[in-house]
Amino acid sequence: MTFLQELHQQRWDDHRYYHHSRINQALHLVSACCFLASYVLIFTNPVLAVMVGWLLAMILRQIGHFFFEPKTYDTVNDATHEYKESVKVGYNLQRKVVLLSIWFAVPFVLYFQPSFFGFFNTQEVARGLLYNTSILWLFVGIGAVLFRMGQLLFIKGAQPALVWGTKILTDPFHDIKIYHKAPYYLFKGAMYDDMTEWYSPHPTTQQAS
Repeated sequence: MTFLQELHQQRWDDHRYYHHSRINQALHLVSACCFLASYVLIFTNPVLAVMVGWLLAMILRQIGHFFFEPKTYDTVNDATHEYKESVKVGYNLQRKVVLLSIWFAVPFVLYFQPSFFGFFNTQEVARGLLYNTSILWLFVGIGAVLFRMGQLLFIKGAQPALVWGTKILTDPFHDIKIYHKAPYYLFKGAMYDDMTEWYSPHPTTQQAS
């Protein structure tokens, strides 16, 4: 596949495997708007941008995955939850638990180690817990993307790694495009997506995000 074809495929696999719940889709819609706000704020108020990105966008997104997305047998795709977790290109739920644990631990470690084991100098420590937490959370977010891209580079090759990195950065725009009707469907009482509105011409068993 070309780069754009694989990007389309990863997006389709992500949607059909991990976004059946309309509540999850609606939360992704709100999350995407928060991420776009972070993209703008990063140039004017980096601390606020990181806080919006992690405390609003990321938390809402993961609440949708962990609490509202069904973990039972997927009859639409004829796949078990275990199978989908095993073929997921990006961060499956197990990897997300590790990532979120690191994120959650950062402010607590920083509280007891204001210099973060020498990472911050005296002047930087004086900026305060909130500011330095945002700096570390920014590194956690960037590091998580680069780390998984590095893994994919060795496991699958350069193109899948670059495609996944591109997908992660552009997900907020794409989520708004495909999930903007989720609140409408919820209002109608349609709790789950039948996966018939968006068709992928390049079906594979691989999955992203």
